[in-house]
Amino acid sequence: MTEDARFEDGAERPLHLMAAEASDLEVISALVQDAVLQVTEMRWDRPRRRFAALVNRFRWEDKEAAERRGRPFERVQAVLTVEDVTQVVSQGIDRSDPDLVLSLMAVTFEPGEDGTGRVVLTLAGDGAVALDVECLEVTLHDVTRPYAAPSGKAPRHP
Repeated sequence: MTEDARFEDGAERPLHLMAAEASDLEVISALVQDAVLQVTEMRWDRPRRRFAALVNRFRWEDKEAAERRGRPFERVQAVLTVEDVTQVVSQGIDRSDPDLVLSLMAVTFEPGEDGTGRVVLTLAGDGAVALDVECLEVTLHDVTRPYAAPSGKAPRHP
């Protein structure tokens, strides 16, 4: 006997997203807005041409459901990866302070010639990380179960 799909069949799963175009990256950028990470959780693997950051992202996709149900807002650890990175430069970041916590505000793409370009991670304050890439390939993978946001609040911007 066959059944129609049930609401429960669409249970939430960890995010696994990939951006190959600037419009795709806008979705990832919205989902990592207000993610926090320690400065030590960013790595550029030069031989593999891969940049990765372990972030604690606010679960924007769950915000309305949490408000509706009166339950805590959630965060989840996720890995943000950029492939085909040829150069990394940063500004406004004191990498000598291992306890420095950064807040990610946006991930954007500045196109260059022939598919090349620059992925820019804009941080709160004056910080930024610029990644020169041969092509746009950014992934976002949730790697832990969601947990209650320590602040108990959703991020807000004036």
